[in-house]
Amino acid sequence: MELLMAFVIGILFMCATYLMLSKSILRIIIGTGLLSHGAHLLILTMGGLKGGSVPLLSDEAASYVDPLPQALILTAIVISFGVTSFLLVLAYRTYQELGTDDMEEMRGTETNE
Repeated sequence: MELLMAFVIGILFMCATYLMLSKSILRIIIGTGLLSHGAHLLILTMGGLKGGSVPLLSDEAASYVDPLPQALILTAIVISFGVTSFLLVLAYRTYQELGTDDMEEMRGTETNE
């Protein structure tokens, strides 16, 4: 299972890098979302994909799942949602002002003025 997760994480990082290197600001935002999802899966995989019981204080369970990676991922999901929503609002406002989402046209060089 860890090998499958490693391939999925690699594909997510590859697609995110490709999208973040494009000229469209919307593709850059989608790339940052994919990169954050890949990082979430990486943290979960590094924490171990083992079966177990909920980490509650009881004597019935033979093994427990480590709650720390799950807490870190939950925090990272909330932060990435906030960053993504901020970037979407920023892109929308930029498109309203400049009328384009192309990063080359937003650069403001002398040939584009």
